[in-house]
Amino acid sequence: MIICKTPREIEIMREAGRIVALTHQELKKHIKPGVTTKELDKIADKFIRSQGAIPSFKNYNGFSGSICASVNEELVHGIPGKRVLNHGDIISIDIGAKYNGYHGDSAWTYGVGEISDEAQKLLDVTEESLYKGLEKAKAGARLTDISHEIQKYAEEEGFSVVREYVGHGIGQDLHEDPQIPHYGPPGKGPVLKKGMVLAIEPMINAGTRYVRTLSDNWTVVTTDGKWCAHFEHTIVITEEGFEILTKI
Repeated sequence: MIICKTPREIEIMREAGRIVALTHQELKKHIKPGVTTKELDKIADKFIRSQGAIPSFKNYNGFSGSICASVNEELVHGIPGKRVLNHGDIISIDIGAKYNGYHGDSAWTYGVGEISDEAQKLLDVTEESLYKGLEKAKAGARLTDISHEIQKYAEEEGFSVVREYVGHGIGQDLHEDPQIPHYGPPGKGPVLKKGMVLAIEPMINAGTRYVRTLSDNWTVVTTDGKWCAHFEHTIVITEEGFEILTKI
């Protein structure tokens, strides 16, 4: 069941999203060679709590971190730990914050120091695929209109779209209906309605689309070892189109 949010709920989620965006802004200052993913996790945890929220991911189904920190060939769900960031790496940071009972959720992929042209193109295409999909987010459209635009753009640019992990509805629960694939034909799935709050999060690989989960039962990596990127915004469907909740 897809839950359309009331104006009051959307206002709370707007604040949750703002906190997520501010946390990204804070972490970006600290993403540099020599920092560990655990250090970034501690910074995020402290900052989220300083804003009157709690980290959505902490202890979620047993996850130990407050953020997901996934480096290079790691796609999603990277557990913060002793890994040291090196010059030229890329790191995807997924942040969730729960404020007054409602969640905000956003992921972004950052370069560490100066990165290669190939890595920068991966980041640029993945970010742009998110916005290409969002161009189709409006009341009366079908859910997979978003999905199709993401896949079309990414594949035209020579990249592949992960199938196993999808976007989702969000609200009082971190993951709500509907599931939102980032691939497939347009014109399918539920009709988008005003008040739907959705987390759109394309995950794009430089190589093949295939991924696997490591023995820690969390970290997802590309099977071919090539790098990947992840960008995500939480949005609400409006009368005019959509509003991004996870930005300042």
